Amino acid sequence: MGIHGLTKLLGDNAPGCIKETKFENLFGRKVAVDASMHIYQFMVVVGRQGDQLLTNEAGDITSHLQGMFFRTARMLEAGIKPVYVFDGKPPQLKQDQLAMRSERRADANEALEKAKEAGDAEAVEKYSKRSVRVTKEHNEDCKRLLRLMGVPVVEAPSEAEAQCAEMAKAGLVYGLATEDMDALTFGAPRVIRHLMAPSSSNVPVQEIDRAVALQELGLDDDQFIDMCILMGCDYCGTIRGIGAVRALQLIKKHGSIEAILEELDKAKFPVPEPFPYKESHEFFKNPEVTPAAELPQLKWSSPDEEGLVQFLVNEKNFSEQRVRAAVSRIKQHKGKANQGRMDTFFTALPKSNTDSAAKTKEPPAKEDKKRKGGPGAAPAAKGPVKKGKFGVGGGKK
Repeated sequence: MGIHGLTKLLGDNAPGCIKETKFENLFGRKVAVDASMHIYQFMVVVGRQGDQLLTNEAGDITSHLQGMFFRTARMLEAGIKPVYVFDGKPPQLKQDQLAMRSERRADANEALEKAKEAGDAEAVEKYSKRSVRVTKEHNEDCKRLLRLMGVPVVEAPSEAEAQCAEMAKAGLVYGLATEDMDALTFGAPRVIRHLMAPSSSNVPVQEIDRAVALQELGLDDDQFIDMCILMGCDYCGTIRGIGAVRALQLIKKHGSIEAILEELDKAKFPVPEPFPYKESHEFFKNPEVTPAAELPQLKWSSPDEEGLVQFLVNEKNFSEQRVRAAVSRIKQHKGKANQGRMDTFFTALPKSNTDSAAKTKEPPAKEDKKRKGGPGAAPAAKGPVKKGKFGVGGGKK
């Protein structure tokens, strides 16, 4: 779910934290990807016709594999190094939210059947998307695929976004690719949106800088977390009547949820019971993650072409020609990912006091013509001066 309205709030109140860039500009970057969220998106979008998902001849759903294979191949071709992070056990705080999702999915399935009976194509499209569910089998399929592609996989003990944030804070990756904005609440220094969007969508990639966001909002870390909880998150109910704008106003005025609740008109803004804002704040601040130092070393290797053909073509009925062509492109461009970015070769050095003094010092008087060529002068160069040289497939619907 993420944080309700956070993207718009940042765009309106901290525009400097959002930078649009091109997909290709992430060349040479290591990027942590929230796997489960993108798998869900692939199942909702890729190859769908009404309530029919993309399947192979045996009737197995393959939309998640098609989306994962070709989007990952596109990143590898561009010299981007993705590492996929999968969700572990959901935290206890999320159980109510998961129960609500399950109930909504059941309602959607019921509405879908009625829409089919009525022949309402628009309603069928709407409710079929709401009824999609990512299973353990779908996740395991994608893990197998990614390992065959030579891409590292990390299994988080709990929330994938929290694990991605831990990796980004430790400098293991440049940023976190997700569409859920609670990655910022978990402390991810940089969130990358729309990285997995299809190239045909022409949607620009967005980089959101957390430090700039906090600076422009005028909030510290704890205040930002409290604001996000007030806006609505996966771990705590919302206070009716308090949306994104009011949440920011209240936090800037009172400084914390605790102080807000002391002054809040409960009749006008009823507080849900329970309202575990303290526990939610603590989970965002100190989530269950594997410390970056304890993770296996992230390694990217050449794709296993025959293994991919066996899995995608022989087992899942993908087009062999398209699979081999994609693998060929990955191998041809593999050198890109091993090349360093230009900005990694240069370090900005602090200005020394002597440099500053040199700038403020008055320029020397012009040299006396009589002294030109006199004792101590450099001898004139003889001869010319030499210049230096620096150089998608995947079955039937």
